[in-house]
Amino acid sequence: MRLATARDEIEPLRDPRVTGPDDPYLTILVLSRVITELGTLQSVMAGDMENLFAADLAFLQDLYGIINFGSADDIAALQGVVGTEPEPEPAPAPEPAPAPIQRAVPKAQQPHVAAAVEPVQSAPEPVEEAIETPEAPARSAESPAAGRRRARIEEVPRQSAT
Repeated sequence: MRLATARDEIEPLRDPRVTGPDDPYLTILVLSRVITELGTLQSVMAGDMENLFAADLAFLQDLYGIINFGSADDIAALQGVVGTEPEPEPAPAPEPAPAPIQRAVPKAQQPHVAAAVEPVQSAPEPVEEAIETPEAPARSAESPAAGRRRARIEEVPRQSAT
């Protein structure tokens, strides 16, 4: 997102879809002019802004307010949070190779050996580990949404309406 110019705020008022300075659609048009890229979109159009979730639109409105009207402290705090790349998750420790399972072979199939066994590889059991980071605190059993905070905006795939 870039700083807004006077033109960025005046031009959308000339759009026939906007009925006045308090029209909610004005926000969509202004944001589509000042957002330089959003996720994988290199240019953001009004239609792209219309398809955002309400929470994401509210976040972008707040960001617009901080960038254009915020104090130096607000901007420095924003740069400290947004300007840093998220830390990569540590690589999981390599799992030890599973021990082969021994299966007895029936005597009719044994080739001249008293006790033949055949090793069988089994798939390792999936292990779910709870990783607790400062950005994502552990959730309590009473309130599954307690402490839930989005660290960054994530794209959600659309479901086709059939």
